[in-house]
Amino acid sequence: MSLLHTRDIYAIMNYIFEMRCFYAPGQYKYERVKPPRGIGDLPRYLKQLLGGFFSRLLYIFSIVWKSGPAFLFLMCFIALFNGLMPVLGALISARILNELQVIITASALGQSFGIAAFWGSMVLLLLIAFFTYKVLDKVVSRLSNAVTRLAGERVVRHVKVEIMQKAQSLDLSAFDLPAFYEKLENANREAGNRPVHILSSTFSVISTIISLVGYVVILASSLPLAALAIAVVAIPSAIVNFIYRRKSFAYMRHRSIDRRQMNYYAELTVNKDLAKEVRMYDLGEELTGRYNRVFDRYYKGLRGLIVRENIWQIIFAVLSALVSCFFFAYIALGVFEGRYQIGDYSLYTGALTSISGAVTTLITTSATIYEGTLFIDNLLSFLKEKRYTVARTAEPLIPARGVPHVIEFSHVSFAYPGTEKPVIDDLCLTLRAGETLALVGLNGAGKTTLIKLLTRLYDPTEGAILLDGHDLRDYDVTALRRMFGIVFQDFGKYAFSVRENIRLGDLTKKADAAEIEGAAVSAGADEFIRALPHGYDTQLMRYFDRDGMELSGGQWQKLSLARAFYSDADIIILDEPTASLDPIAEQEVFRRFDELRGDKTTVFVSHRLSSATIATKIAVIEHGHLVEEGTHHELMERDGRYAELFRIQAERYLDGTAQ
Repeated sequence: MSLLHTRDIYAIMNYIFEMRCFYAPGQYKYERVKPPRGIGDLPRYLKQLLGGFFSRLLYIFSIVWKSGPAFLFLMCFIALFNGLMPVLGALISARILNELQVIITASALGQSFGIAAFWGSMVLLLLIAFFTYKVLDKVVSRLSNAVTRLAGERVVRHVKVEIMQKAQSLDLSAFDLPAFYEKLENANREAGNRPVHILSSTFSVISTIISLVGYVVILASSLPLAALAIAVVAIPSAIVNFIYRRKSFAYMRHRSIDRRQMNYYAELTVNKDLAKEVRMYDLGEELTGRYNRVFDRYYKGLRGLIVRENIWQIIFAVLSALVSCFFFAYIALGVFEGRYQIGDYSLYTGALTSISGAVTTLITTSATIYEGTLFIDNLLSFLKEKRYTVARTAEPLIPARGVPHVIEFSHVSFAYPGTEKPVIDDLCLTLRAGETLALVGLNGAGKTTLIKLLTRLYDPTEGAILLDGHDLRDYDVTALRRMFGIVFQDFGKYAFSVRENIRLGDLTKKADAAEIEGAAVSAGADEFIRALPHGYDTQLMRYFDRDGMELSGGQWQKLSLARAFYSDADIIILDEPTASLDPIAEQEVFRRFDELRGDKTTVFVSHRLSSATIATKIAVIEHGHLVEEGTHHELMERDGRYAELFRIQAERYLDGTAQ
């Protein structure tokens, strides 16, 4: 068999090691480190190869340091202890056996050793030393376990907080892309104990290296080739290990969608809001079947990787065992010939066993660290995700508060990320100070999208939205959004107390019981709140409190309206805020809303056109276009699209078909 050519070795190294992976918007891209073209190019290759590994490893160290420097120092101490103590223990054990051999030999020659002689012999001191070593080993082992667990908890908290802060800072458009969810899923998966596990494994490698050096020194004088032979037979196992760590990483990343699908199907079966429908339509078997089909596909590839890797590892483990057996027999022969003592046999065979184990541990742990640092790329990739909805000027404007505002949509067009069809198409609309604008149109017309653009959750694809004559993109985003008090169609339901749910409307204000209750009165929620067991202090939902109250859809909707009234907003936006209320309750809410809004500019969307009659301006949206604009009376007299929709809905009410 011909030897491998140099370029073949380079190719193997390139395959084993770095294939850096990064994300582009909406897709994956992969980049291999270019293999060296020759020996002269090797430094560049190694720099690229190891640079990414050590930068990720340093990032992990920094995470643990930020979580608690004391943990890092304790891990360093434990690593040094775990490296030195096994060698010391082996030396003490060998010395005990050698001393006992001397006593036994002397006894065989007729010398008598009594109890007094034993208490005064070196054996007793060695036994005390060995006992002390075993006690310290147990203590440090428990300390190591405690440090790892505590550090793990703090690191999980640190990483989770970083993910939470990053997620809330990102653009809403990011949540429209499947690739983003892959990033988020991968990042959350790495928020567990992987960073601490990698760090613990790194210190384990340091301990192993210290022990390995100690055992090599022990064998250097008597069996210099033994340690080298053990290390050489471990090289094939190392190659296999690194190859399959790389393959495992690539497989896990490529199959991210499978894991998300399995999580999705599993969560559907335990989702509280879907529990009724799942049972009524008997969807359990279907969801379980879908889960199993995805799992079978995912498991098939993973099983193949695991089986192939372990077949290779078994072959190389047998080879390593044969080499170890040869040296064990050689040392036994040396004892038989008188070249070694019994204690030396224990020491040398133990050293060989430990070297074999250390090399294996070094290889497998290094491969695990390498694989782990690659997975940390998932977390880093998410944390490096860019935010685009930011002020486009170095010194962003701060919107004036407590004054009337004028809003202008100037030739605005918008398409959601990853799509080409515009949801809003060349729309022009002006909302003057103090006006109440009702957005009217069929489902999918683009009404909610307009509100998302106005609150700068998205930016227009074309055109501009002006606030008091300035483009929204020139304002500080946080200050801009604080101007709006908004109730979305899919408003939040929070497992907090009633009081806390309302106060979420403006956390910048000091909690004031009278103001919170006033907001509830304005939203028509005060009556049902006072009927709850603990009034405003009643805990809602049963996620965390078994006595938590479950509200009806209409009650939740009134609570979300109370949040909007509680917010000290200049512009109030209601996106179908009364969808869960009956017509009478809806009319009462809008009547109260019209009374309390004062001179504030307001925008609302309602699927019941009777509510639009209170608006000072009605905008009819169809397929992203503004087709009509005016007051209720003006549009009815015009007898256009609005009048048609209004009459159709009125006829349904008269016929008793509308809800």
